[in-house]
Amino acid sequence: MKRASNVVRIIGGEHRGRKLNFLPVGGLRPTPDRVRETLFNWLRDDINGASCLDLFAGSGALGFEALSRGAAHLTAVEQNRAAFGRLQDNARLLRLDDRTHLLHADAFSILKSPPPRPFDILFVDPPFADRRMEHLCAALEDAGWVAAGGLVYLEQDGNAPWPGCPTSWQLLRAGQAGQSAQRVLRRST
Repeated sequence: MKRASNVVRIIGGEHRGRKLNFLPVGGLRPTPDRVRETLFNWLRDDINGASCLDLFAGSGALGFEALSRGAAHLTAVEQNRAAFGRLQDNARLLRLDDRTHLLHADAFSILKSPPPRPFDILFVDPPFADRRMEHLCAALEDAGWVAAGGLVYLEQDGNAPWPGCPTSWQLLRAGQAGQSAQRVLRRST
């Protein structure tokens, strides 16, 4: 039996209007159009040529939107096997295979080791039920995942208090829409 699919669209850049299919799996909650539009307005001066990490890729909306708007490369991490399969399908559909590195893995397991190179922009949007944001941020900083001057986008349940972040990260922007709260922080150089 084939599982039902949901759709989210890319809202800007080269692939504007293209639709991404994703499966309705537990905890997967694509960032809404309005929030993505605000986020990419915040990132507009930094996105071109950036190396991006989408740590809880889910539907791929954040990472594929970044590529559509001029990011050079995307590494996307997704633990759910079905959601990961759709990420692969969407990368092929958009012909972005050469600019993407998709990892079927647990985010915490990959953060135990340093990356080959730090990332310019990181999207950290775990399932709302996961309350380990502070640990995620510490792991990203401790293992050198964020480039000097790099940007980190955090999204979490709007009713939850914000956890502490590494002292080298400065808050640039903050917002709230519906159930989610968002922040963009810059790592000092």
